[in-house]
Amino acid sequence: MRIGFIGLGIMGFPMAGHLKSAGHDVTVFNRTPAKADAWCEQHSGKRADTPAAAAANADIVLACVGNDDDVREVMLSDDGILKGIPDGGLVVDHTTASATVAHEVEAVARGKGVGFLDAPLSGGQAGAENGQLTIMVGGGADAFARAEPVMAAYAKAITLIGPVGSGQLAKMVNQICIAGVVQGLAEGLHFAKRAGLDPAKVISAISQGAAQSWQMDNRWQTMVAGEFDFGFAVEWMRKDLKITLAEAANNGANLEMTKLLDRFYAEVEALGGRRWDTSSLIARLD
Repeated sequence: MRIGFIGLGIMGFPMAGHLKSAGHDVTVFNRTPAKADAWCEQHSGKRADTPAAAAANADIVLACVGNDDDVREVMLSDDGILKGIPDGGLVVDHTTASATVAHEVEAVARGKGVGFLDAPLSGGQAGAENGQLTIMVGGGADAFARAEPVMAAYAKAITLIGPVGSGQLAKMVNQICIAGVVQGLAEGLHFAKRAGLDPAKVISAISQGAAQSWQMDNRWQTMVAGEFDFGFAVEWMRKDLKITLAEAANNGANLEMTKLLDRFYAEVEALGGRRWDTSSLIARLD
């Protein structure tokens, strides 16, 4: 297919590469042209000067940018995707953003005869590089059926959650759960060390039971070692938690733990850990 890909960060760069490897005709745009040039050199692809130009001949345009304002800029500006994409095209937004901005963009897209899906990701940089992402999707069944085979180039699990906005809401659930599990693991490891236990033996025992988690399997050793250069950064998690807490204020959800963990991550940032990965919650304990 003819695909436009907007945003070549740590996630988007390898995702666009997987699309090219899958045989698609990919045109990329990035706000920093040098990164787009580097992608084109690595993948023998094409670069556009604006999101609209990347979308001009595309069947599907995929975007993976930073936040709500970035989504509005690449989608709705005079040089945005929706100015360039042909009628009947489809836009898939992989940004982790608010459900509100998903509805805003979908309304404009619908008015132009363009489909729209909000499709935030889970799996981090490693998942993007290995083509093993999990994608939570909001939108119509027909649009999902068109996009799913394309997204399969970089995903291991793709689920249509519900109408537009549902993907973003599901990603908020994802972040609530991750933050809670990491804090539990951090406190458990901290307790084990203070109690004079060998963390390796403790983890070997409890990881075979109900305490087991992906975070335990993949992060306990680096947490004990104080190494936090893996995966999703604290500043990105705080951005996501801010969106989540704002949504909770609207829908009445009681997120006492999530509010507390946002405060804990702020303390990690104060320690200099803005770009540490989310497992660095243990640093404020140790």
